[in-house]
Amino acid sequence: MNQNSDALPLVAARDPFLGAVGDRVRALRMRRGLSRRGLARAARISERHLANLESGLGNASVLLLRQLAQALGSTIGDLVGEESLPSPEWASIRQLLAGRDDASLARARRALAEMFGAGPPDPARGGRIALIGLRGAGKSTLGRMLADDLAAPFVELDRVIERLAGCAVREIHSLYGMSAYRRYELRALEETVGSHGRVVVATGGGIVSEPLTFDLLLARCYTVWLRAAPGDHMKRVIAQGDLRPMAGNAEAMADLERILTGREEAYARADLTFDTSGKSLADAYLELRAALMPRIAAAA
Repeated sequence: MNQNSDALPLVAARDPFLGAVGDRVRALRMRRGLSRRGLARAARISERHLANLESGLGNASVLLLRQLAQALGSTIGDLVGEESLPSPEWASIRQLLAGRDDASLARARRALAEMFGAGPPDPARGGRIALIGLRGAGKSTLGRMLADDLAAPFVELDRVIERLAGCAVREIHSLYGMSAYRRYELRALEETVGSHGRVVVATGGGIVSEPLTFDLLLARCYTVWLRAAPGDHMKRVIAQGDLRPMAGNAEAMADLERILTGREEAYARADLTFDTSGKSLADAYLELRAALMPRIAAAA
């Protein structure tokens, strides 16, 4: 055999991602005190398949990862996540919370928030009114009117984000991704509530998707969900000059309805829900102001 020829490797190259998955499986197995044979039996897979997976050479299916996660008392996310492997304490906390109802989870969240610095609701939160909801709900228009009426500053959180990032929101998404935008969003909210005792804030529609940021908003501001029917959201966005929804309108409407459904439970955590559908701007503002009067008077 010509020793100068390119020879096939005896062992396949270890893919970094598969290697990380294998390391996580092995670490969790060791943490549980399971032998490779014991885990293979519990997961109903071959010991050889498991050995290849732990060495970073086995390409596991989603179903196989689910079987391993169940056998390890863990989650698929623990096996393939990019963050460090959860500690035993985190695993214990997760087990304590598993299967609890929403009321119990809410109590646990409040207790943890108070313990780790988010603290109880701010006594001065009534002076800060935050409007939440999807684009087209009227947050900017009604927010400016309310701020003018109250002689309070009006802050659009996206404008604070752009100042902190030094570029437009669209560029943050395209250059750095959603995770970067969410980090800037948290910083912008912290700055806003730290700088203003009285303020009206218009937030981005997705602020409810980031638990830490949304919990801070709920604790430091009186929150109002400006709700509207999907058709009203669509018409208002188009009226603002954004014609993108017109391309494939039926699909855009379906996406909007799915987003509303997915976020409805989070939006409903607001202190006040106000429906702007079927109302003129003047009527919507007068009704919103009337609904807020008890809170405005209490904060004065």
